[in-house]
Amino acid sequence: MAEHDPDEAPDIDIARRDLLIAGALSATAAALPGSAGAQTPGASTPQAASTPAPVIARVALRVNGQRYEKEVDTRTTLLDLLREHLHLTGTKKGCDQGQCGACTVIADGRRINSCLSLALMHEGAEITTIEGLGTPERLHPLQAAFVKHDGYQCGYCTPGQICSAVAMLDEVRRGIPSHVTADLNARPLLSPMEMRERMSGNICRCGAYSNIMDAIGEVAGVSVAGGKA
Repeated sequence: MAEHDPDEAPDIDIARRDLLIAGALSATAAALPGSAGAQTPGASTPQAASTPAPVIARVALRVNGQRYEKEVDTRTTLLDLLREHLHLTGTKKGCDQGQCGACTVIADGRRINSCLSLALMHEGAEITTIEGLGTPERLHPLQAAFVKHDGYQCGYCTPGQICSAVAMLDEVRRGIPSHVTADLNARPLLSPMEMRERMSGNICRCGAYSNIMDAIGEVAGVSVAGGKA
């Protein structure tokens, strides 16, 4: 049986220690960001390479009686066209999901949530915003009624409320029913219940609903008794 040479033990220990150190360094380098998986400067990532360039298109429409022609990203909403490109900031961006009604405008006679509608969908359309309804010197009847009945508090929802109310009263005049209309021959068609249903898409986070009802009721010629049926 060969004898163990004590002189060889240090060499074995050193080799084992070097192996452990090398392994630890390799694991650390792999875990550090920008080391093992780093790309050379200027190289594009797969995500960047797959992001399409914006597509620009021209849209022409009339807003508050004035014609505009703009080149916009095809993903631009009507709301962003009004606010960012035409600088008509009366129309407000609230939830940006079509749930609060702050962005309501009138497009070809119909009220819509401008945050849910692409600008390109309104080529040649006639858009009316709160700026187009009246001026400080000559208020629209609904604007004047909102002032009279204190139909706002913070005022953020007010442009959408007024635009929606203008279009809503036009719907009533044309005999367009709502989900709660029981009799199309009944007059006045705009009962307090009808008003609440027809304006339900416009949220007032301050809770000025009774004042808003009073303002709309005055213009419509309907007594709503503080917004209560």
